[in-house]
Amino acid sequence: MILRDMQAKSLQWAASPGLRVGLETPPSSSSWSQLAVANLHGGASVNSLKARGLFVVKAMEVEGSKTASLNGHAGSSDKNGSLLSLVGNSTNIKWHECSLNKTDRQKLLKQKGCVIWITGLSGSGKSTVACALGGSLYRRGKLSYVLDGDNVRHGLNRDLSFKAEDRAENIRRIGEVAKLFSDAGVICIASLISPYRKDRDACRAMLPAGDFIEVFMDVPLQVCEARDPKGLYKLARAGKIKGFTGIDDPYEPPLNCEIVLTHKGGACPSPCEMAEEVVSYLEDQGFLQA
Repeated sequence: MILRDMQAKSLQWAASPGLRVGLETPPSSSSWSQLAVANLHGGASVNSLKARGLFVVKAMEVEGSKTASLNGHAGSSDKNGSLLSLVGNSTNIKWHECSLNKTDRQKLLKQKGCVIWITGLSGSGKSTVACALGGSLYRRGKLSYVLDGDNVRHGLNRDLSFKAEDRAENIRRIGEVAKLFSDAGVICIASLISPYRKDRDACRAMLPAGDFIEVFMDVPLQVCEARDPKGLYKLARAGKIKGFTGIDDPYEPPLNCEIVLTHKGGACPSPCEMAEEVVSYLEDQGFLQA
């Protein structure tokens, strides 16, 4: 990861065991004028740092020693030299590592944690397939949890509307919760329209490579509208709902998703059949064993 400071001449290594990131001391003759070089230790990934909001680092002096500030705000060192950080609007925080980790939890559950992200138009069958998938995994003795878009809006995201910026925040929050489930070793099934690629890709970036499984419900608009289980298409066509996905707001299909569940030849497989396609993928990829 590349991090540079304005006119920094000599930076002291300020390691953080939780974040596994610090600043290397550059050659004494160097004078950096752009954003310095930081090395990632312990297998940390750039994506994992991005997910915690660590984007810009500036060098500064704290009590006579060189340390760093995050996102333009001062970091401070504790007595052990660990760097406190700023993430979003949260200041002076530090990632705390526990002795038990994801691998330990996965061994206990005899499965691997992941996020299955089911996306598609309203009425495409996302929630039905998600519940069928959860039931299929349960019968195999595997622990999963469904994060349904409407259900989450009854509590955690009840303060959000359906404006573009709120939809993005809705997906970000669900992505963060799904990441926690995955870290707990649980197979998390997120079921929501999530119409924009950039928002889905941002959730993918929160997780280690391979742990985000995007499932596209490839069901034509006319089929979804004919179903109209909530009566929302009718309201949207009548102009009573604005910004409705598929009518006056776009849906961006995945370009490189792991699984596509299609409406074949005028007939749609049953929810259980679709769920079994996902289970087969999980089995092939080793998620159903520790």
